[in-house]
Formats: sequence, structure tokens, C-alpha cells
Amino acid sequence: MANILGIVAEYNPFHNGHSYHIKKAKELASSDYVVAIMTGNFTQRGNTSIMNKWEKAKIALENEVDMVIELPTVYATSSAENFASGSIKILKELGFITHISFGMEADSVEGLDNIAELLLKEPRNYINILKEELAKGVSYPKAREQAIVKYFNDKKYEEIISEPNNILAIEYLKAMKRYKLDVKVVGIKREKVSYNSKNVVNEYASATAIRHLLLSNNFEEIARTVPKSTMKVLTENVKNNTCVLDLTEFEKMIIYKLRTMSTEEIYNIPDVTEGLENVIKTAVSKTNNLLELIELIKSKRYTQTRIQRILVHILLEITKKDIEMSAKAIPYIRILGVTKNGKKLLSFIKSKNIITSVKSFEEVNLNRNYKRMLDIDKRATDVYTIAYKNNSTGNLDYISKLLVI
Repeated sequence: MANILGIVAEYNPFHNGHSYHIKKAKELASSDYVVAIMTGNFTQRGNTSIMNKWEKAKIALENEVDMVIELPTVYATSSAENFASGSIKILKELGFITHISFGMEADSVEGLDNIAELLLKEPRNYINILKEELAKGVSYPKAREQAIVKYFNDKKYEEIISEPNNILAIEYLKAMKRYKLDVKVVGIKREKVSYNSKNVVNEYASATAIRHLLLSNNFEEIARTVPKSTMKVLTENVKNNTCVLDLTEFEKMIIYKLRTMSTEEIYNIPDVTEGLENVIKTAVSKTNNLLELIELIKSKRYTQTRIQRILVHILLEITKKDIEMSAKAIPYIRILGVTKNGKKLLSFIKSKNIITSVKSFEEVNLNRNYKRMLDIDKRATDVYTIAYKNNSTGNLDYISKLLVI
């Protein structure tokens, strides 16, 4: 039986750190194949992908990934818990994954696993501490962070829980326990640069730093930090004016939607709680600038990332009901591309809910949850391409074929 490694990623864009992760994880897992569950045109941090999902898939397939599966948009734009849950459910549905690898700031998986076990079981003592922290008026992630540290009464957990890759890793581990995905875990410590760092160290830079370099047209510096395949596709996208740099590309659309929505409609958007709908409605009457709007809304309790996720959900018309549905549903397996070697994996997939052609899948599948998920995916693509300066066309989910590289 082959060793098959599963990785969850955004690849926004694919850089040398991603390449290092794949190579190191393949080595440690002695894997024969790599399967990437990848976000599409919008991201978990409430932003846009700078290249469309097929471009990202092409680059991944040229850099030792054998199969790229799209994480449905309803999961890809969710909080860390639902993001990880959707990813793990897909990896389980494949039925052949033997290893899973993720990046982390921690030195080992042990501390992450202890936290995952705590969050899954939620003992009464922990819940009481969490309530006390929330009463202080801080954001839920901050309250949870403090509650975990106090529960374990160990300072090392303070460092673990404050790092972004660790937080996602904990959610993957928690979801693996919940859905009984019994595979080996390969944690790869993040080296050189941190998640949000804007520094370039030797040939390494975070995706955040690369996006900032792109804003300043510093292609020479970008070239040091990404594989040649990324540079080639990125340069082509810039030349063709099909890069979508960030959420401000949809500023007018978002402002229009917010100004024409009722407070009740805003309340039905995921992550909107405790009267935030009124804050949003008041703020949007004061500005038509997206960055100013975010500044007016965010607070100690509501982080910028959470506000941006809300704005993405408004743009894509994703509701609380959609998130509730996705939390209960088993997602389909939508394959964006495979290598010639990776084509062998298609016959190993145990799930029958595989999409290699959207049109063909829709003709035979009448599952209501799948229809709604797929409608959101199609809308995300159609909205995304509105930001293209040239060659903006709709229906790419129907036109684009399975990539084979």
C-alpha cells in the first residue's frame, strides 16, 4: 500500500516555504503521492486569492503535488474550526490518505494535541474559565487563548496558542479526532519567517510579504522567494490584468450590498452577533471606503480578520444557514487537477461524490446540500472575475477543464 500525504493549503501564492514543507513532509512520511486540499478564489482570512484557483492548482501540480482538490468556498471562508473540519472531512472521504502534514510554530505536536483534546471535550472547568474571560469583553479567540493557558496552568501553552499556524493545526487535530481520521501526523516547524512577517530572509518570505511586494511591483524580490513556475504564472497574470490583489477590488459592490441590506439580513451573515449588525449598518452610512469601514467596525471583541470574513460572506451571499449546513454535511470532492502520476489516485477514491466536471455532476446529483455548496463556489468564481481588468468572463466553473500535468 502506498503512503499518501494530505496537506491543506491556500497557496496564495505558492512560495519557497510551501515547497520546503512539501519536500520535508514527503521525506518524513516516505510518501508516494501528495494530495492538497486547497482554497479557491477567496481565503480564510477574509480576502481574495491573488490568482484564480486553476492558476494556483497548476503551480502546485508543477511543484510535487499530485492532486489538487478545491475546499468548497463555504468552508474556505469560514472560521478556523469549520475550515479545518471541511478539509479533514474531505481527506477522510478520499479513503486512502495515510499521513497528514501541516505547518506549525510549535516544536512538537504533543502540546497541540493536548489543546485539541481539551477543545473537543470541553470540560466544565474550562467552560467556566472561558465564560469569565468572555465577560471581560475581549474577542472569542483571545478569551479562548486565555482560558486554555489558565486551564493547563502552564506558560508554554501561552506561546503555543498565540501563533496562527498552531491554531489551525489544533483545529485539524480536533477535527481528526471528531471524524475519526486515523492517519499519521507530520508536523513541520515553520522556519525563517513568521506567518504575517513582511521580511524577506534569504529565499524565504511569507505569502503576506509576497502580496505586499506585488503591490509595490517589486518582482525582483518576489523572484527570490518563489519557484519559477509561480513567477511565470504570476507575471502572466499581472500582464493580463487578471490579478485580484485584495478585497478592495470589490469595494463598491460590498458598500452597495450593505447599504441596501436590512439589519435583519446583516444579522443572518455568519460571525455577526451581539448587535454587530447595527454597528455595521451605522458604519456603512458614514463611508464608501472599505478600509475606513473596517476601521469603524472593528473593536477589541471583533478582529479585522473576522470583519473581513463577514464582508466576504456579504459579497458572496453566504448565510448562517449555509455555515450550519456545511458543519453537518460531508463535502463533495472537487478535483481541479492531477499530475499524470496522480491520475492513478482517481480509481482509489472511495467516495462517489467526485466532481471533475461541474456540468456532469449537476446532471446526476440532486443532493440539496451539494447544490447549495456548488452554487456558492460558482458564485465565488463569477464574482471574483469581475475584478479582472481584461478578459472578464463568467461561467469559468463550467468552461475550465480538469488540469492534467
